[in-house]
Amino acid sequence: MTSHDIREKFINFFKERGHVQIPSSSLIPSGDVTTLFTGSGMQPLIKYLLGEKHSGGQRLTNSQKSFRAEDIDEVGDNRHTTFFEMLGNWSLGDYFKQEQLRWFFEFLTNEVKLDPNKLYVTVFDGDEENNIPRDTESVSIWQELFKGVEIEAKVVELVTEARGGEVGMRGGRIFYYNAKKNWWSRAGIPAKMPAHEPGGPDSEVFYEFTSVEHNPSFGVHCHPNCDCGRFMEIGNSVFMEYIKNEDGTFSKLAQQNVDFGGGLERITAASQDDPDIFNTDILKPLIDAIRKEAKTSNIHSERIVADHVRASIFLISDGVIPSNKERGYLLRRLIRRAVTHGQYLIGLPQGFLSTTIDTLIASYADVYPELVTNKNLIKEVFTKEQSAFEKTYHNGIKTFENIARDNHTISGEDAFALLATHGFPIELTEELAKHAGKTVDRIKFQEEIERHKEISKAGQEKKFGGHGLILDTGELKASTPEEVQKVTRLHTATHLMQQALRDVLGNSVHQMGSDITPERTRFDFSFDRKVTQEEIKKVENRVNEIVNKDLPMQHKEMKKEEAEKTGALFFFGEKYPETVKVYFAGNTLEDAYSKEFCGGPHVTHTGEVGKFKILKEEASSAGVRRLRATVE
Repeated sequence: MTSHDIREKFINFFKERGHVQIPSSSLIPSGDVTTLFTGSGMQPLIKYLLGEKHSGGQRLTNSQKSFRAEDIDEVGDNRHTTFFEMLGNWSLGDYFKQEQLRWFFEFLTNEVKLDPNKLYVTVFDGDEENNIPRDTESVSIWQELFKGVEIEAKVVELVTEARGGEVGMRGGRIFYYNAKKNWWSRAGIPAKMPAHEPGGPDSEVFYEFTSVEHNPSFGVHCHPNCDCGRFMEIGNSVFMEYIKNEDGTFSKLAQQNVDFGGGLERITAASQDDPDIFNTDILKPLIDAIRKEAKTSNIHSERIVADHVRASIFLISDGVIPSNKERGYLLRRLIRRAVTHGQYLIGLPQGFLSTTIDTLIASYADVYPELVTNKNLIKEVFTKEQSAFEKTYHNGIKTFENIARDNHTISGEDAFALLATHGFPIELTEELAKHAGKTVDRIKFQEEIERHKEISKAGQEKKFGGHGLILDTGELKASTPEEVQKVTRLHTATHLMQQALRDVLGNSVHQMGSDITPERTRFDFSFDRKVTQEEIKKVENRVNEIVNKDLPMQHKEMKKEEAEKTGALFFFGEKYPETVKVYFAGNTLEDAYSKEFCGGPHVTHTGEVGKFKILKEEASSAGVRRLRATVE
């Protein structure tokens, strides 16, 4: 089936069962400051899942356009994209597990005609620490559904993803996994959820591509959550029925909700029994056009070009304009990365990418008519950004090739010169270096950035005073005395966390941005891999150790040049005055645990910070990780 067939079948299937179709929301979230982009169908519906009445009633369905910036570095394999459509259906306190699982199974087997022998499901194993039971009800429902198509559904207890690789399938059809895989909330697992956050157990459906052989580098044995590509998740039914209380316990929501999301491209790939989503009807014509014009064959680059052009079209249509910060920076990065992979790595003609816009818009015209309405704007913005980059691009490539020819490692100074002179972001230089078999000295590059201070990013507190605390976004984040006190504690905790990160991960860690609200601190830092749970725990313990020492939190004013010599950390994008304040935790500046340029509010002793807890670790962009943390 085509993606158009499946989208239409899905919407009609649930409309026939009393659901009202709602339009797709913009990729720019409305009223949600927790994320830059809409990454799922439930984001615009969170207040209704919490009990507010929706004008469409209790049963809703749609296909939501979605963008996930954290997947940008995953694009290039056969199943990851930054832009995708999420098929969704919701029950706002109406039906629950019995109806939801049966309907989705019927949709897959009767409407999409998937072979039920290739379907496998996962369920929530429970969370004893938070007194949340395992989801035995969903297991019973799934067993009955498989029994109805004459399949014996054996239950296997895997509990963790890692253990799955050790023990394998064991003839199972239904698999228990822990909260890391089968619990959903915006903040992650139950332990990391803040107070008042809703969440619940979920049940995922996987399709098995029997033509794909298991790759043992992903584990000795294959299992549904294995990353080797044999299994692909095609739908997730979240049973959102819990909310976290102030004291850390969990209670049932006033209503039991169903929040389903299924990847349109992935279900389409399953319907074709083809594990490559780039062979689906929307992306394959673009891939074919790229291959026809390219001088060099490279599947990885072809997929990156196709994904990034499509994502750029939708982002521009929803109002994102290329810039050097936040959403605009991600769009600029997509376009420049598409140019690099398209022209440099596979030899597409100059200006080719702009010619693909008409084809892509035509393929979506009936579903997203705003693309047609905004067609001229899309082409103008895309072409202008592509052209501006191309003006310096070829000279930049020549400069890079000259540097790479004589050096195994691209120095920090050279990487900075490529940025300042040719507009090459460090991620682009690293990508070119990897293609050429070279490495980039990221640490020295950061030092160059700090020394020149020519790139500005959001993330440093700008103004303090008045009736509240105004942070980097310019929004009033703390307006009451209680909120100001909480932000002050979190601000000091952020100082301690940065030093703790350097203690645990090394001095290559540098601040790349921060944002503090009364609920949490968000801290971006340079690091080239995922931080392990063990490392996160070490950072937490180190911060709490300093908190418990109740060190004095002091500051000294001094000339900027003198302050730099003390070893105090500072944010590379900030324009500092000639005289700065250096805040430090300790009895003296020389023996301080942490010291940092800052003009913000701090506690008087570290003991006032309270218990420090990291809520979530994730990718922010290439080479940049993000931590969210709070204090109790």
